Order: sequence, then structure tokens, then C-alpha cells
Amino acid sequence: MYQLEEETEADWWDVEALYDLCFAPGRTALSSYRLREGVPKVADLCLTLRDGAGEGSGPGALAAAIRYWPVRVGGARTLLLGPVAVHPTRQGEGLGGLLIHESLTEARRLGWGRVLLVGDAPYYSRFGFARMPDVVMPPPTNPDRVLGLELEPGAWEGIAGEVTRDLPVAAEPAAS
Repeated sequence: MYQLEEETEADWWDVEALYDLCFAPGRTALSSYRLREGVPKVADLCLTLRDGAGEGSGPGALAAAIRYWPVRVGGARTLLLGPVAVHPTRQGEGLGGLLIHESLTEARRLGWGRVLLVGDAPYYSRFGFARMPDVVMPPPTNPDRVLGLELEPGAWEGIAGEVTRDLPVAAEPAAS
């Protein structure tokens, strides 16, 4: 039995260790990581799946995790899915699919219109993702791996161009 929960600060090291295990050593040099620098993740959509074996004695082992970040595509606010990872000993159990379905359902409920990711089309097409030829990720991203999904009908209509960071807006100074 797995426990699905929002990622907490206490999960950070476990999630980073899982990403280190599942991805190439240079993962943080990828262009998608440059888009995340200095940008808070969309916490409501960052999920973990833990083995329930730890019940009563602390959290179980981390089996899978997914994160989301806000970006801009041609100036339009968009969700960037990723990374999503499943521990090698748990792959093939459908945990990645579970995290993707649950988080996309929540993203739709929260009012997000569209999602972008860099990934393998054969895997992500089963969730409705399709190639986005008019969306330009920073180099050296392979354009065939830039995929998008509409959470709202028509959400990608007229949206094209470069993907940039969605930096937090500085608060206005208080009037004196």
C-alpha cells in the first residue's frame, strides 16, 4: 500500500536522492533546470508516493515523486511538469502514471489551463501530451521532446514562442 501526499520540506532530501538515482549525473545542467532557478515550485502539485510499510514508525521508503514549476510560453503562464521519477525497484507498477494522473487532475481543479514538459512522446502521449512545434525550449533541448497538454479546451490556442522563467513579482513597497 502506498501513501500519496504533497511533498513537504522534510521530503526534499529523499526526493533529490531519488532524482539523482533515476537521472543522469548532469541532470541539473539541463535547460529545464535553468527555468526553475529562483522560481518557487507549484507546491500543491508536487507529490510523493511512499511505501506504507513505515506506518506508525515514520514515513515509508520513497517510491516515486513528481514536481511542477510555473514557466512562461510566449508570455503566457504555463505549468512545467517534471521531473517525475519512480525508484528503479518500483518501476513497472504504474506509479509514474498514478502521479501524473493525480497531479493533472489537481492542476485542472486549481485552474491551470496548460502543461508543458520535455520527455518521450511514446510514454507521455498516453496521458494526452503531444509535440509542440511552436514552443521553443532553451537549448540544447531536442524540439521533438517538447510536449504539451491542454487542461482546458483551447488553452494552447495562440500560445507559442520561447519558454522563459516565471519569476516571482516583487512586492510593492508599503505606502508611508
